[in-house]
Amino acid sequence: MITDTLQDRFPQHLLGAHRYRGQETVLLKREGLLEVARIMRDEPALAFDFLMDLTCVDYLRFGKSQHSAPRLATPSPLPYYSTPKPTPERWERSVPHAEYRFELVYHFYSTPHNHRVRLKVPLAASDPAADSLTGLWQAANWFEREVWDMFGIRFAGHPDLRRILLYEEFQGHPLRKDYPANKRQPLIGPTY
Repeated sequence: MITDTLQDRFPQHLLGAHRYRGQETVLLKREGLLEVARIMRDEPALAFDFLMDLTCVDYLRFGKSQHSAPRLATPSPLPYYSTPKPTPERWERSVPHAEYRFELVYHFYSTPHNHRVRLKVPLAASDPAADSLTGLWQAANWFEREVWDMFGIRFAGHPDLRRILLYEEFQGHPLRKDYPANKRQPLIGPTY
């Protein structure tokens, strides 16, 4: 298993690992992100040659409101005419809410071995930054720019960290939970 390999090789960088319904997830300290990612790409037994996705989660209000309850019922795969028993599923964080507000979520795929892994990196609200993976996977370029644009997470070593979806004069990062929904933005006119 991929999680076992990474736990054996990097016990100093891993905060935890688990498998759920065939999906493997590794929780990693941000200081070890670049080192672990390089081994994931270069080690022949792992050979993760494809960064499928990178996103961020803001846990500012997680578990504190009715809409973000950490207990959800998983829908059943049975047809509509059957009476499925809902499977209780717990959504818990392995790190404390007060200490880590954000979590980067990377999805990797290995075409030679046909396996996947999810890598999660918790980040503190006081210093939301991580190392850039653009030197390992070119796809990280636009993914990291999108995360910067929407969440304000900085990526050290990124060659061109600027907005990708919003205009440069836009103030703030709209997918943060504390972003005011009715905030007015500066208007920009045509640039003839």
